[in-house]
Amino acid sequence: MATSLDLHTGRALAAAFLKAGHPTTVWNRTTSKADQLVADGARLASSADDALKTGGLTIICVTDYEVVRELLGASDAELHGTTLINLTSGSSAQAREAARWAEQRGARYLDGAVMAIPSAIGTEEAVILHSGPEADFAAHKSTLKALGTVTHLGADHGLASLYDVAGLAMMWSVLNAWLQGTALLRTAGVDAATYATFARQMAVGVADWLPGYAEQIDADFFPPEVATLETDARAMAHLIEESEAAGINTELPKLIKAMADRAIAAGHGEEQYPVLIGEFMQRR
Repeated sequence: MATSLDLHTGRALAAAFLKAGHPTTVWNRTTSKADQLVADGARLASSADDALKTGGLTIICVTDYEVVRELLGASDAELHGTTLINLTSGSSAQAREAARWAEQRGARYLDGAVMAIPSAIGTEEAVILHSGPEADFAAHKSTLKALGTVTHLGADHGLASLYDVAGLAMMWSVLNAWLQGTALLRTAGVDAATYATFARQMAVGVADWLPGYAEQIDADFFPPEVATLETDARAMAHLIEESEAAGINTELPKLIKAMADRAIAAGHGEEQYPVLIGEFMQRR
């Protein structure tokens, strides 16, 4: 197994393999970054080519896809029989391009995403996404389990990147909603810690709606089982009014209200909230 690493995430990946007892070769452009790993039993490759030649499985985790191209494009290493797993963050288009590059050179390729902070890697809390041929994932699944909870998403090499950014959209949306509420309540002397308990209950409750809402989106049918979009829009207006009265930022609730207003104007006011998927599918 060879691991090309960069920054904290790459070191954490290699450390997890070592802890699980897998022979691990490491390489980094800055040799000193691998010192602790070498002390823990890793072999230090002298070059990227040396790392690529070491074993049948190579994990790549670097700054971005430009660096991936620099490393692999300059390599003349024999890649036939090698499986490359790229855990570098990037776009779905970049993932598909990298897959074509690898396959043209005889390598098997899986793209992936690390949905965890470095300290969680090697534990069940670390979610590691993979996309590409299922057979290639299955061949190395037992080894990859050393990194955390590993999941195969499908044959499309771009899926891991898409899931990655979709997960970030979810994360930022939840955090921004919490910050909006925190700002509002702080004007009444309520501290963030107190509101966080209530906000967590709300977030969990809303998460329970997702499977049912997903069924509506997939069926393109939005009966108002909970409330109509017009009812939600009136509540949005109330949030904007309260925020304005409190003197806090209203950009986020106004954005959401504008989307709802457009959907209502298009005749969807008596349907349920997930009908807004139509607005999210529109490029503006």
